[in-house]
Amino acid sequence: MPNIVSIAFLDDFAEAWNRHDTDAILAMMTEDCVFEASRGPDVKGTVYTGQGEVRRGVEEVFATFPDARWNGPRHFIAGDRGISEWVFTATGPDGARVEVQGCDVFTFRDGKIAVKNSYRK
Repeated sequence: MPNIVSIAFLDDFAEAWNRHDTDAILAMMTEDCVFEASRGPDVKGTVYTGQGEVRRGVEEVFATFPDARWNGPRHFIAGDRGISEWVFTATGPDGARVEVQGCDVFTFRDGKIAVKNSYRK
């Protein structure tokens, strides 16, 4: 499969996150995918590797922020890498409103996302 990922593909990926559709998210990622969350105890945040672990990480995001949205996503692609910028809004576990700018840095392989490295302010 060619390593072609389009802006439309990244729009679909962002929409899957906004629908909280874990199955659709994982369908767009490789079997050995990596999700480096923007939060967690380690220098890279919490790192989830493989479909099962990434599913757990995605579901943890949705459980922590049940009304999470990634607003106004803008994307660019350069070869096998890409970026999505967005504004994250949600209600935190303590009831406080969260609104932060962030981005995902992607590595693509075989027309899917192999690595989703997430950052937020």
